[in-house]
Order: sequence, then C-alpha cells, then structure tokens
Amino acid sequence: MAGVVIGLALLAFWLFSLFDVVTTPEDEVRNVPKALWILVVVLIPLLGGLVWMARGRPRAPRAARPVTPGPGAPKGPDDDPEFLRDLERRMRGDDVA
Repeated sequence: MAGVVIGLALLAFWLFSLFDVVTTPEDEVRNVPKALWILVVVLIPLLGGLVWMARGRPRAPRAARPVTPGPGAPKGPDDDPEFLRDLERRMRGDDVA
C-alpha cells in the first residue's frame, strides 16, 4: 500500500513538473532552452523535475518594499510648502524676482 502511495506521489510530481515546463513561456525559462527542459523532465522523471524546480523555473517576481523617507531624506517638490507657495505666486503673475 505504501508503495502505491509513493508511486502516485512521484507520478503526480512528474506530471506537475512536465506541465509546468510546457506551460512556461519560452522567454522566462532559465539556463537552457525549453525543449531541453522538456527532454530532461521526460527522460529523468524525479531528478529532472527537481532540477527543473531548482534551476529552470522562472523566479517569482518580488514585490518592492515601500521605502519610508528618513529624517534627512529629500522631499518631492509637491511636498515642499515653500515651493508650492512660490509656484502659486508665479501662476498668479506676482513674480517679483
């Protein structure tokens, strides 16, 4: 019974790996061409799937962490009250400079 469960798990992993290789876009495959990855996964079921997961699969996009400005961090012009006052003055035509 345990052998059947292990066999089904290996079959499921092999099918998952093969499906993953086939559905991955060509330009996102890493290290070797997609056709070679398909051959590796088909011909060497367990090891090929493991190598695909570690070395060939596209990396998941990482979410950018928001950067909180520190006390000395530069502000954008729209955050500077003096800049906004000067801009308002220039838009009204009160340019004294």
